[in-house]
Amino acid sequence: MDQITTLSSGERRQAAERLADYVAQSVDNARAVEKPFFHLEFDHVFPDDIYAEILRLMPESRDYRPMHGRSKGHDLDDGTHTRVKIDLFPEYIRNLPPEKRALWDVVGRALTSDTVRRAFMRRLAPGLAKRFGAEFGKVGMYPIPILTRDIPGYLITPHTDTHWKGITVQLYLPETDANTDIGTIFHEVKPDGTKPKHSQMRFAPNTGYAFAVGTDTWHS
Repeated sequence: MDQITTLSSGERRQAAERLADYVAQSVDNARAVEKPFFHLEFDHVFPDDIYAEILRLMPESRDYRPMHGRSKGHDLDDGTHTRVKIDLFPEYIRNLPPEKRALWDVVGRALTSDTVRRAFMRRLAPGLAKRFGAEFGKVGMYPIPILTRDIPGYLITPHTDTHWKGITVQLYLPETDANTDIGTIFHEVKPDGTKPKHSQMRFAPNTGYAFAVGTDTWHS
């Protein structure tokens, strides 16, 4: 798929389908971890050639817009937003240069595919059943792929994520493994209500995690 940026619209759809199949397989191959709450951990989400293109064609800082929600409270004194985003839908990437727009169009299409959605729901069945019951498959869910960028000063305290979300997925896109110590922290809940650190995800290239949002999915 190294010629993805020169494909026609129809060819891009086919490339997105192939990428969706690969990502779904990555979900199927992910490690299932029970503690501190059920979650998946990924080692290799995207094909090597696509990951290289993702790094090469990363949007510029000016292409992002402020992130809403909890992150709004952590702007710097000069007004700089410490977390910004691009929603990977056509209407939000339309102003990117053609080469970048083509790549992120394919990535966005793959991540919003029914193939990938079904894979996540299949692998996260224990967490989804815990929250929604045995017929969780009938719960209407739709993916919203967001490319985010954090800068020093960003932080978010322990939380479980909004109940409007059924599944949380975060895919790490660094160039190297030089900063593996800044990944998301997972917290356990003690009988006295305290929430100490249980484990931490590695902020490593082409990795990530996913979990079904519940009352016990505390992370920071």
